[in-house]
Amino acid sequence: MKKQIFNDYATAVAQQFHLTLAEMFTASKRRDIVDARQVLYYLCIERQIKVSYIKRFLEPYKFKVEYSTISHGVKRAKALIEEDSDVRDMVLGILESNKA
Repeated sequence: MKKQIFNDYATAVAQQFHLTLAEMFTASKRRDIVDARQVLYYLCIERQIKVSYIKRFLEPYKFKVEYSTISHGVKRAKALIEEDSDVRDMVLGILESNKA
């Protein structure tokens, strides 16, 4: 169940940022890609998906991430959501469309 939620969020975030999943899960430090990953981490944590699960769900994409990176990403996403109403609206839309 959690994996399906993760996949739904990953797809929705990638679409909103105009990225493919392959692009989103590269080691790129391009700002839009980093923002997309951080928003994904935030959504997952808000949905009570544990960091260990997030790390496991990223394995099929060959994307390794540390606990501290996810933790930092969640903090950055929270700040971005507070600062940018467009991002806030996007996140609220994704949360609303993926309610269970």
